[in-house]
Amino acid sequence: MHISDIHTLAQRLRDEIGKVIVGQKDTLDLMLTALFSGGHMLLEGPPGTAKTLLARTFAQSLSLRYGRIQFTPDMLPGDVLGSNLFNFQTSAFSLSKGPIFCDLLLADEINRTPPKTQAALLEAMQERHVTLDGVRHDLGAHFTVIATQNPIEQQGTYPLPEAQLDRFLFKHILGYPSQEEERRIIETSGNASASPDPATAGITAVLTPAALTEAIDTVAAIRLNDANLDYIVALIRATRETAQLSVGASPRAGALLARAARAYAVLDGRDYVLPDDIKTLYKPCMRHRVLLSPSAEIEGLNVDGVLQTLLETIEIPR
Repeated sequence: MHISDIHTLAQRLRDEIGKVIVGQKDTLDLMLTALFSGGHMLLEGPPGTAKTLLARTFAQSLSLRYGRIQFTPDMLPGDVLGSNLFNFQTSAFSLSKGPIFCDLLLADEINRTPPKTQAALLEAMQERHVTLDGVRHDLGAHFTVIATQNPIEQQGTYPLPEAQLDRFLFKHILGYPSQEEERRIIETSGNASASPDPATAGITAVLTPAALTEAIDTVAAIRLNDANLDYIVALIRATRETAQLSVGASPRAGALLARAARAYAVLDGRDYVLPDDIKTLYKPCMRHRVLLSPSAEIEGLNVDGVLQTLLETIEIPR
């Protein structure tokens, strides 16, 4: 697939999603970047900011098998993965598949379930298969998780384990819409008895699994020169060397940032990566992989502020 084809395809996806979603351009750009680089996405924001609706609409625009899990405090790992049930007619066990057996999984309010159930996604997100009773079951090459969560300060939430967070390519924090966007939302949805339904909003699927495979292969071949490679390495290592972070980013974080930068360049119609691509993706790719040091917390700093300081400190390639 040619880069111009991916650029056109991405614009068609934006147009379809725009039939339901008002604004959210930055969020959608990151979701498309994650899709074309084969990564997972975590959306965090207060209730009522269209996290679930955005994920549902995104899935509706893709010709992929869609699954959804509404996480709750009493959910067990078997509710996610499924289980082997004994069939008395055949005197054998048969697999009752859980909702994780799909291409695109919406993990809604993932931090409302305990860590044991959250961990049921670990193997699936990293290796795209699950193991039940010693038997491996493949989920497909396009298995993708779009998870939503409420801010951790809210009651009834559980923090995601660091190993779980590291599986997500991006963590994007949704804020409230602008005044004009909020007016449009209220104007279009304020007379309805329920939230908009993507299935009845005229959303047309514009991306097939075969086309997605071609697009991902094209993205993987995009050029990343030595200067940009060194820039990524410097940004990753800086998170481990600053006293304001107690835990820095792993080498895997650098590899994922490079992959995402390639996809971001393609979405802009380019066959090469610019330093600005890396800068744009740095905070969403790193904010969930690093931890503030105790001294930084006492000073009232936050992770995004520390990452911004690192961006301003590291020299940009010319």
